[in-house]
Amino acid sequence: MARAMQAGEQAHGDAEPAAPTESPTSDADNGTEPHRASVFDLKLANLKASDPFIWLRLGWLDFKRCPRIGLFYGLCFFAMGHALLAVFERAPAYVLALSAGFLLLGPFLCLGLYDASKAMQTHSHRPSLSASLTAWRPTKGAMGIFAGVLLILEMLWGRASMVVFAVSFNNLPDSNLLAHIFAWENIGFLITYSVVGAVFAGLIFVTSVVSIPMIMDRQTDAVSAGLTSIRACLQNPGAMLIWGALITIVIGVSMLPWFLGLLIAGPVIGHATWHAYRHIVPVE
Repeated sequence: MARAMQAGEQAHGDAEPAAPTESPTSDADNGTEPHRASVFDLKLANLKASDPFIWLRLGWLDFKRCPRIGLFYGLCFFAMGHALLAVFERAPAYVLALSAGFLLLGPFLCLGLYDASKAMQTHSHRPSLSASLTAWRPTKGAMGIFAGVLLILEMLWGRASMVVFAVSFNNLPDSNLLAHIFAWENIGFLITYSVVGAVFAGLIFVTSVVSIPMIMDRQTDAVSAGLTSIRACLQNPGAMLIWGALITIVIGVSMLPWFLGLLIAGPVIGHATWHAYRHIVPVE
């Protein structure tokens, strides 16, 4: 019996210990950073040609739900239109540059309208004029960077417009300015002027079509928002072209007579832009 116990103890001592169970290792344990979703991982909606008209209808409905907020911003657009007219009467060479500035200022002015539409859609807060006027504060850093990018485009646009005027005209008459500019012999100037304006307006549109509401809503950085806007245009060129043309037509028609249409068209486009963003960049 003693020998059997001694043999058992010896066999137990010679057995190898069980291998410890390995615990799962994380990326941090391996010395690698965890995967972070990039802006290119964000799934964007595929649009139809009818979608821009739906956004415009939703913008009109939002305007009717909070007309006081809309009319306040519409009055701002109305004042901007008359400022543009005053510049045209005194220094027409600066009109294209100033219109670029309005394209730069317009999306940021619409921040308040985005905030009102967001409040009505998500019920995150009660839409009010005071809340719309301070909607930029939580994202002022990213908004400032994005404004700087658009400002560079605006300065280039302004310089290009001055070059077109300098090459095309030695001087401009004090009276019948419109008749002189739109005379048949100046058709080359009109084509060049329109092409230059279309190129820079297109750049601003492609870069900012969903950027500013995205920065306000998701508090993302300016680069990611700009790249998302560009991706949206590249993924849906037809629908975005229709949306850009629709904005141009509505704003152009609203300028007659005496920019009065901007009182309504401006805020409607602002509200509609929010719905465009929410459609293109769905809620995660």
